[in-house]
Amino acid sequence: MNVRLDSSVACQLPGLSLGVLLYDNVSVSDSPKMLQGRINFFVEKLRLEHDLSRLSEVEGIAEWRSSFKKLGTDPSRYRPSSEALIRRLLQGNPFSWINSAVDVNNFFSILYALPLGIYDRDKLTGDVVCRVGQAEDRYDGLNGREVHMENKLLLADGRGPFGSPIVDSRRSCVTEQSKNLLQVIFFHERVPQSKREEFLGSVGRMFTEINGGDLISSYVVTA
Repeated sequence: MNVRLDSSVACQLPGLSLGVLLYDNVSVSDSPKMLQGRINFFVEKLRLEHDLSRLSEVEGIAEWRSSFKKLGTDPSRYRPSSEALIRRLLQGNPFSWINSAVDVNNFFSILYALPLGIYDRDKLTGDVVCRVGQAEDRYDGLNGREVHMENKLLLADGRGPFGSPIVDSRRSCVTEQSKNLLQVIFFHERVPQSKREEFLGSVGRMFTEINGGDLISSYVVTA
């Protein structure tokens, strides 16, 4: 499976890049106590260090909101998933436990304040492209609503759009039956190359420590 950036993205967001990780033979389950403890500790630290009224001061929040505006997407109506996660936690809501794959993914999203997506590769067809959505692009989101993707950044396979830095689709969701996964980190333009490689390494190591399996490929896609 190849992942690439479409020219529509390169024109509107020339500094955008993607971190891509491919896993084989993982074992998805309930998150172990060790992971739950680590995440709960970080959530408490986040709440002590940041205030909801000053959320824009969290590195990465303002950058992704600016990227959304360049695409013509209102970031107050359609929030980057990382901002939405952090905002809910700062409002006092608990961390939402889903499964060991999704929980690790969401942990890194709040840790780095970057949107991350995790997808079941066996539910995808062909290669994947990151592009700007058109009027006809839509899918059933994990939020229970049909998501209209016009002027929004999205991931699409041979069957159409399935993911985005806002909310992902039900079609590609990871369950305890999932074995072969695609993980995508959406890097805004101000993340330096050295940090991108560092983040890829950290995500891949922790993901396989928790979920087993093999990290078969890890790379950064640029325009």
